[in-house]
Amino acid sequence: MLVKIFIKRRFKKGKVKEINAILRDFRAGAMDRPGYVSGETLVSFDDPQNVLVIGTWQDMESWLAWKDNPKRQNFEAMLEIYQESPTSYEAFMLGVPPQL
Repeated sequence: MLVKIFIKRRFKKGKVKEINAILRDFRAGAMDRPGYVSGETLVSFDDPQNVLVIGTWQDMESWLAWKDNPKRQNFEAMLEIYQESPTSYEAFMLGVPPQL
């Protein structure tokens, strides 16, 4: 079942160029992973320090494999330098789960 992963970050001001470069590399790394479907990066209109990445994966197992991947953890560590607060994650399934 497809899953959407909402990744929320709040960045410090003044390092847009560096942050965008890391986010591009981050996305490129995800695109090579099994189960990756798509991703988009959204910046809050009212507060450009708030960034939301929405990743779509074929299943939760594929996402978790990428989340635990050392390459991804390296990208995460590089971004944390520019963040005001820790990254937060939320996972949602598409559709209604059969147990409801």
